[in-house]
Parts: sequence; C-alpha cells; structure tokens
Amino acid sequence: MPRTTAAPPGLSAVPPGPDPRPAGPAVPIGRDTEDRLLRGLLADLRRGRPAVVEVQGPPGIGRSALLDHAAALAEEAGVRVAAAAASPAETCLPHGIAAQLHSQLLPGTAARDLPPGPARRGDGRARPPADLCAPFLAAARSRPLLLVVDDTQWADPPSLRLLRALARRLAGVPLMLLTSRNSAARPDPHDRIEPCPLADGRSVARHALDLPPLPAAAVRRVLDAAWPDAVDAAFHQEAARCLDGNPALLRSVVARFTRHGWTPRTGHLDHLAESTAEAVRERTVRTLPLLPAELLGVLRAIAVAGPDCTPGLIDALAAGPGTPGAARALTLLSGTGLLADGPRPALRSGAAARAVLAGLDTGQREELHARAASWAHRAALPDRAVARMLLGAGRIGAPWAVAALRRRAAEHRAVGRHAQAARLLERALREPVPQALRVRLLTELATATLPTSPEAASRHLYRALGPPAGADRSAPAGPGTVRARLRAAELLVARGDVLTPAARIARAAADAEPGTAEHSALRALHWMAEHGRPDPEDGCAPPLPDAWPARPEQAAEAAVAAWRTAQRGLDITRARGLARAALAPEARTHVPPAVRTAAAYALVLSGDTGEARDALDGILVCARRRDARPVAGAALLVTCLAELWGGRDAAASEALDRCEEVMPGRLWHPLMAPGPLALRALLDLRRGDADAAARILATRLPPAAEEGLAWAYLLYARGRVRLAAGDRDGALADLLECGRRLLARQAVNPALLPWRSAAARTRDPGDPLAVRLLAEERRRAVLWGSPVALATALAPRPGGAAAPGAPARARGSAAGWQYRQALVAIVTAPFSGHLTVDSLLDDDGAAPGPVPDPGAPDRGPDGAGPPAPDPDRGVRPDRPRPAPAHGGPRGPRHGAAPAPGGAAVLLTDAESRVAALAAGGLPNRAIAGELAVTPRTVEQHLTKAYRKLGIRGRPQLAAALERTATEEPT
Repeated sequence: MPRTTAAPPGLSAVPPGPDPRPAGPAVPIGRDTEDRLLRGLLADLRRGRPAVVEVQGPPGIGRSALLDHAAALAEEAGVRVAAAAASPAETCLPHGIAAQLHSQLLPGTAARDLPPGPARRGDGRARPPADLCAPFLAAARSRPLLLVVDDTQWADPPSLRLLRALARRLAGVPLMLLTSRNSAARPDPHDRIEPCPLADGRSVARHALDLPPLPAAAVRRVLDAAWPDAVDAAFHQEAARCLDGNPALLRSVVARFTRHGWTPRTGHLDHLAESTAEAVRERTVRTLPLLPAELLGVLRAIAVAGPDCTPGLIDALAAGPGTPGAARALTLLSGTGLLADGPRPALRSGAAARAVLAGLDTGQREELHARAASWAHRAALPDRAVARMLLGAGRIGAPWAVAALRRRAAEHRAVGRHAQAARLLERALREPVPQALRVRLLTELATATLPTSPEAASRHLYRALGPPAGADRSAPAGPGTVRARLRAAELLVARGDVLTPAARIARAAADAEPGTAEHSALRALHWMAEHGRPDPEDGCAPPLPDAWPARPEQAAEAAVAAWRTAQRGLDITRARGLARAALAPEARTHVPPAVRTAAAYALVLSGDTGEARDALDGILVCARRRDARPVAGAALLVTCLAELWGGRDAAASEALDRCEEVMPGRLWHPLMAPGPLALRALLDLRRGDADAAARILATRLPPAAEEGLAWAYLLYARGRVRLAAGDRDGALADLLECGRRLLARQAVNPALLPWRSAAARTRDPGDPLAVRLLAEERRRAVLWGSPVALATALAPRPGGAAAPGAPARARGSAAGWQYRQALVAIVTAPFSGHLTVDSLLDDDGAAPGPVPDPGAPDRGPDGAGPPAPDPDRGVRPDRPRPAPAHGGPRGPRHGAAPAPGGAAVLLTDAESRVAALAAGGLPNRAIAGELAVTPRTVEQHLTKAYRKLGIRGRPQLAAALERTATEEPT
C-alpha cells in the first residue's frame, strides 16, 4: 500500500475555486493535506469508487481526531458511517469490532450473535467469509458506506480477519474502509488490511497516511487561538521546539497554562518547560499499558542507561524469551513518541524515564541499575556513564565502583559543579570501604559541599576525624587513616573552625606514631586550633619546641613555634630560623600548607616579606592543586597582610580580591569572618575613602564572630576608621579592646597590629596614656627588632602624641637613644623586606622618612603607597645578628639611664627588658614566664637596674624609665 501525503492527480473531487478550504467541519490544524485527500476520496466514493485508507502515527499525533473529521465529512456528504474502536481490554473478546459495526448497521446485533469465524473442517457452524461480509456489502450497495476502525493494533483476531476479507471484496462496491494504527505497535504480516491483489489501483484506491508532526505555523495558530493577545516570538519558537509538533502535548500545555492563568510570554518559559515535562510524563503513563511486556522491558533498559544507552546494553538488560532484538525494538518504539531524536536511544525527558521505572519497586530498580553499571564497567564506558548508573544502584561491593564515582566527582569539582560532585561522593560512601578511604571520601565530600553549605562541610570533616559509627573507639588508626585525617584537620583549622575539632585533632595526633611527619603536623594543627579558640586564657597553652627540628619530618612544629614566637615578639632570630626550617625545600612535603602559612606569617612579622611572598606563592599552588579552598584563602589573607604592611596597596588589594573569589565571606567560619572585612576596610582607608571603609565594617556578622582573634583585626580597622572620622573616644575604645584581646593571647608584638600607637593618636600630645602607649610600643618594637615594627613605632605622629614626655624632635636635631638603638638593630638584622636604613632617614640622615602605616591614607604620587626600595640596598644576609632576646649571651650595652647626679649609667639588654616589664606592673614570676628565665634571674637584673638608676625600689622605677625615654646619655 503506497504511503500518501497528498491526494493523487485526478482523484480530488474538490473543485478549483478561490477558497482552498470549502465550508464544512473545521479542519484539524496542520492537517490540510490530509483533509484534501479525504475529501477527494469521499467524493469518489459517492461516485462508486471504493477505497482502503490506513492512518499511522505515534500516540498523540492526532490519528483519532483525523478519523473523527473524516466521519464528519462523510455525514455531511450523505455517506453512511459506521465507526468502531479497539481497546486492549477487548483484544480477547471475539468479534468485538465486528459487533460494534454490525450494531450500527443492524441494531440489536451483539458479539454473541456472530459466528466465531472459520472453524475446523466439518464444523457445522463454520460460515464462509462471504457470509460475514454480506451485511456490509449489502448496506454499501444501497448507500455509500464508510467504515471507521480506530487502533486496529488492539483488534481481536476474528474482527481483524473480517476486515481483511472485506477489503478483498471492495471492487465495484461503494465502501471505504478507514483504519488507524499505532506505529509503535509491532505489526504482524498476517494482519495487514489490503484489497485484493488482482484489483488494480483504479478500481480500489489504496492509501497509507503517515501523520507528521505539526509545523511551526500550525503551533502558532493553536497558540493564537487559545489567547487573544499576541504570543511572544520567543515563546512560540520554544514551544515549537520542545513540543515536537505533537498535538496532544500542545493541548495539554495550553490547558495547564489556562488553569494557572499564565500567558505565553517570554517570562513564562520556565513554566513551558515544566508543563511540557508533565505532559510527556502523563502521555508516558497512558502509553505504557498499551505496550507489550517485551517492549516495556526495553524501555526500562533505556531509562536506566539514559544518554549512554547502546544496543548492547539493551540486549543485556532486556534479554528474555520473546524479546525482539535491540534494532527491532527501537524500530517499534520509535512510533510511540516516547523516544527522543538522536544517535542513541533515549527517552524524551527525565519525567518520562521516572514514569517508565515507576512500576518497579526499590529493589528491582536498584538491581536494574546495578546490572547496567556492571555492564558499562565491563564495556569500558566513560566514568560519566558508569557513575550515573551507580547513582540508582544499591551496594556494588566492588572497588571499581568507588573509583569511578571519585573520578567523576573530581571532574565535576574541576568545572564548578559542586552539587553533582557531592551527590556522587555521598553515593560512594554507601559502599563498604576501608577506614582510610572513608576519611578521604568525607574530606572530598566536604570540599565539594563547602561552596554551597559550609556548615555541612564542617560536619563531614568532623565525621572524618572521628571513628565510624559502631567502630571500636579504642582501636588504633592505621597510617593511611592518620594521613587522611591530617588533611581534614587542616581544612578545618584553615577555615577558622577550631571550636569543635580541637579535641578530635588531639585524638588523631595521639593515634599517630610519634616522630612521624603526620604526628608533628597534627600536633601543630592542634596548637593552632587551641590558640584560635575564643577563650585561650582558660585553655592550656601547648608547649612549643625549644630547639630547631632535628629532622624535616618534625618541621611542622617548628612552623607553629615560629608563629607563636613572632606573636609574642620574643626573639626575631629564633622566629626566623624556625620559620625557615619549616619552609625549607626538604621539609615542604612533610608540612601541611596551612601550617606553612603560619611560618610565612612569622616571616611577615619579622619583616622578611620577600621570603614570605615566595613561600606563599608555593602554598597557593599546592592548595589549588589539592582543591583546598580554605588553605588558599588563608594564604591570600597573609599575602594581603604582607603587601599592606609593606605599603604595596595595589598588590594587597589584588591579593584580597583573589581571596574573596576563592573564599567568599560566607564560606569562612564565623570566628574567621571579620578578618577579610578588616583588611578591606584598611585598604579603603589607605586610599582615603573612609566612607567606603565604614560601609565595609557595617556588614552584619554572626554573633560568634566577636569571639575569635580575627575580631581584633576588625576592632583595629574600626578604630582607625573612627579616628579618621574624628570620633576619638570611639576609636580609643575599639583600639584598647583590640589590645586587650591580643594581650589575652600573649600577642604583644607591635608588628602584628600597631594598636598602641594608633590609640595614642586619639589623645592630645603629652597625654599620660598616649605617652605610656607609645613608650610600650617602642619598647616592644626594639625588643622584637623588626624593621617594619621599628619604623612604625619610631615614626613621628602628626597631630598625635609625640615622644614620651617631650614634643617631636625637630629636623636636624640629635637622635635619641631609642632611635639610635633602633637603627643599630636594623643595621645588624638581615631581612628580606623592603625597609632599609635609607628608607628610615631623610636626605640629611637624621629625620625618619615615610613609613608604611596600615590604615593611614596613602600619600604616594601614584596611589600605590610608598615605593619599595631594592632589598639589595639593605644589609647583606651574612651580617652578624643581634643577640637573642632570651636564653643567649648578653648583648652590647644599648640603653642609657642618667643617675640622679647626672652621671650616665648604661643598662644592659636584659636589665632594660626586665625593668620595663616590672614598671608595667608585672610580678617577678610573670616576668620570668614572659622572658623564659628563672625568677632568681629577674631579681638579679632588677637589683642591678635599681643601683644604676639610683632608685630604691619598684615604686620609683616607672618614673626613672620615663626620664630615660626623653634624655640623651652623657
């Protein structure tokens, strides 16, 4: 039977005229060609020419609507019509279709009144086919007859034989047989309805109509008819694309839009996608019961395989008795409208796939996914396919499953699809894995979850540090587990989450073998976590190593020792040595990047910013390679501090921008969140934009943000901003609170935050508080010896407090003993920073030059801060260093204190330090703890200082030291 899309020449009975669409029943939209063909065939039928027409198409394409339209045309033309429709429920009922047709021609006829059809030879009830067809042929001879049968794929066998026999007897009878068939159903060669082979095409017209999808113009006509207002062009294009010209889907979408009151506008394209998916799902649900079990199994295999489906996978999953091959099954299913166009078999939408699998229980679905994943693994399909199938499978129990899920999750994380990566890693954790692999999976899951849910990421890391549920807590962890826990602890500490994990990190360190790199690194991270707790004064201060590491495996503890030593401002030489030992190439593989960041921070405080920047660059490379966002963010914050303290505002701003890109503010733990805001405010203040700095500091922070060390940085920045705005009292309160929080952690080094000199600016020159603050900061700066700290502490303060007890020294006047002592410290201390003696002196070599002051407005000509001199202009690295602040030999006599009679008496380094602490109100035992000496040594130094200063005891000590701050040695 030829497949026809238009009426053949000479058969159309539609007379030519100006209106190509004659009056009559409304033509289905988009079916004008089929309408013209049917009209022509009905006109020929009235003239006595029979016809056999079969309409084919997938579900929802409009086969039934076209048959109804043909029946309406026949009735209008005076042709008698008898219609019937087959259904799956009546497939086993003999003569079901024949009874429906007979009842319309001969009222009162039922299926039981009809013979069962041809029987065995000798059966008296058997009747020849002519007797079965006689009523229809007789009716057609009296009046042209149109027989309409819908969905013949469900027709019962006796009725189907009747239709085939009737088609062979149409010659010379004005009867038209119009049937429709679902193109998805598997046709049987014996079920074809065709006229007699001896009849030529002129005696009986034969046509097979394959209904195509609606064209875009027809879709627009349907939309225009549904809404009086104009339809947006973008909406029309998207509707024509996603609906594939299916009239049933189009009607469903229009009905859903009408129920919800939506309009066909561009703003409702998301509703169009949702409505289309729902319509596809509903059609899938209606179509599945009409499919045989073999094709339903093929559809389930396609739903499980998804876009990675192959014919081999279909054969493996849907194999069974009576199941057609993959090629034959796909041919049958192509007419259902359930499959999408493309080189691989796939369902049209995820909703359709879920509807196909809805008939299976959970166990059956998981088993089907597991079989598909196993086949995909054996067939070496990409990890994308294997991992997607594993998501719906139960436990596989094979190592390849976890490996495929991890590899695919890493691919997702590399391109920023963190939610998909987290889903894969959560599925991998359902597999039975060793403890070390479980910890690594939890750490990777935390890394994937951090950008979207920082709190969930912390919970995953807590689980990684603890034993699995039901495990023996007393059982020791293996080396692999300890190494995996080390990275989890590092991510927590770098993010600032130190409250909950401190005890867990301590337990992990206890599980590690002493002397190993993991043991040293976990101890270092535990010390960092303890120091970052909100109540360090209530906790136990961890012991710090007194000697440099004997082996590179122990260098992590040296990094923390350098960091704590620099914060306390005790011994710059020791801090540098410990930091360089931790950052040495041979120790790099043994020290976690977060701990190396602490060592680099110690070099920043010592003024060795060049070395610190080089170390931080390496840390950033390592952190990015390991996808450790918190570590990279911490390294960038230290880089910003190094650049800011060095006066390179542009570089500091660039580092902070990169930090905010890697670790936005919402990703930091509340204890760490104030830090980036404080640095941003200081940068704005350096540019002279105090209003922008104030807006930054007004950002709402969680309540716990005020409990961490980072809050001290925010207090310092807020104090500087308030000072710039003229609010001296508010600035003083913030700066003193900043100092209190730092002192509570024994962070007394002015290189960390010069809060004392900043607070002195809030008071008038000569104010006792300002004098004491400046004197203490200068004493601490000299004790530490960092060029940056010395430059900040000894620089003149325009509009603020002058030197203790006296106005600022005039240009060209003699330098005081503290200033000369600072110059000696700079000359004898090698460093890799930007400050040199020349940068601290004016042209005449007397007055101090420009000093980088964090928070002070930048007065540089290019807005980038004071130029950084060439480090090579400084002192050579092999110059002798000053004596250690404690535990070393006595240094040269550097201070002078005039005796009451006017004779100059020199105080040694140790005597000056002990006397200053005693004048500050510290008892002897506290001084001994501060300087790491015995109380007896403190008593001896104080006795010698009293004798040299000509005083009788501690009550006169503060006044005597204040006199020495403003007088020159004789």
